[in-house]
Amino acid sequence: MKSKISTWKVVVYLLLVIFALFSILPFYWMITTSFKTPAESITVPPTWIPRTVSLSSYKTVLTKISFPRYMYISFITAILTIAGSLLTALLAAYAFSWIQFKGRDVIFMGFLSLMMVPMPVYIIPLFLVVQRLGWLDTLQVMIVPWTVSIFSIFLLRQNMRTIPKDLYDAAVIDGCSRLRFLFQIIVPLIRPAITTMVIFEFISSWNTFMWPLMVINKDRLRPIQVGLAYFAQGETTNYPALMAASTLAIFPLVILFFIAQRQIIESYARTGLKE
Repeated sequence: MKSKISTWKVVVYLLLVIFALFSILPFYWMITTSFKTPAESITVPPTWIPRTVSLSSYKTVLTKISFPRYMYISFITAILTIAGSLLTALLAAYAFSWIQFKGRDVIFMGFLSLMMVPMPVYIIPLFLVVQRLGWLDTLQVMIVPWTVSIFSIFLLRQNMRTIPKDLYDAAVIDGCSRLRFLFQIIVPLIRPAITTMVIFEFISSWNTFMWPLMVINKDRLRPIQVGLAYFAQGETTNYPALMAASTLAIFPLVILFFIAQRQIIESYARTGLKE
């Protein structure tokens, strides 16, 4: 019996390793191609390891286009969006989980139903609104509309509901107000959920493409994904440069995920513990 279980585990782990290698393969190809010369990148059969390591593609990316400027705009946009989304999500999640008011659950279900509305449905009305406000080609047009995230509200609300109600009663006895209870007691207890929310908001803001493409025409305000798209149009055959730009674009996301992957797993584990 033990030998059968051991054999089964070996098969399962072997399959997982194979699937993991297939998942990593595109990233490996992207990184290795970025270090190749343009001539080597189109050789047949392709080379899996660069014959000559070249940094010319990275030099092209950093000098030919405003790549550092694109990354700076993306960082600023992501940080300000996260700050606004975190504030609104904390307040809304606290109201939906700790404050009793008429129609609370119905309103919350209405919020959740909005998550099923695809972006193309509301992107044109949203564009007309920001156009009326005169926000086109400004930094706030990429920040303000996305400072409310229904997913973040749901995630924090579910985590807040795992906190015992007796904790609030004890805090009130000590003279704690609602806002103080939220920021000094609840926030430290749901830190993994907040970390997960910040990561997903950062990824969403960093990878946004359609909205800034519609509302930003100035090159100095383009985020990284839009800048990459324009760069790809001008360097359609320079595969090492394209791969170098893609590597630089995803590098912050990979580092962020590896730093906070434990908090992400812990947050999702806690989300479904209590309803």
